[in-house]
Amino acid sequence: MQLYGCINYLLTVAQHEVFQIFSEGLSPFNITPGQYGVLRCLWEGCACTPKEISQVLRLENSTISGVLDRMEKKGLIQRELDSNDRRSIRVVLTPEGASIKDGVLEVIDDLNRKVLDGLSPEQRAMFIDSLRHIGNVELEAE
Repeated sequence: MQLYGCINYLLTVAQHEVFQIFSEGLSPFNITPGQYGVLRCLWEGCACTPKEISQVLRLENSTISGVLDRMEKKGLIQRELDSNDRRSIRVVLTPEGASIKDGVLEVIDDLNRKVLDGLSPEQRAMFIDSLRHIGNVELEAE
């Protein structure tokens, strides 16, 4: 198989392009695409542990620790001892982290449209469904 037909190569190149687009789009908020993932977890109402966040985002615990360190330095999140279990740390939004929600979500919607712009509605649905299938990503119950 030639390189340009290899799924790993194509997904890697596509992921790099999407990451660059999202990085540029999120730069006015001084956050990265990875930090957006953490914020999204928290905006959905979860005062989560680092381990729970890493499971949702499918990141290593060591990776999420560095992301949380940088976010805490920016004042977007805080790590607090769980009042019910003092051995457990909870990640919570700060007012700054909460304040950028609407702007970031608007930009994310725009960026998703930009990335998928050349596809018909049917192709978009099939593409997203295919990515979910390959990544074993279940749809959330609504």
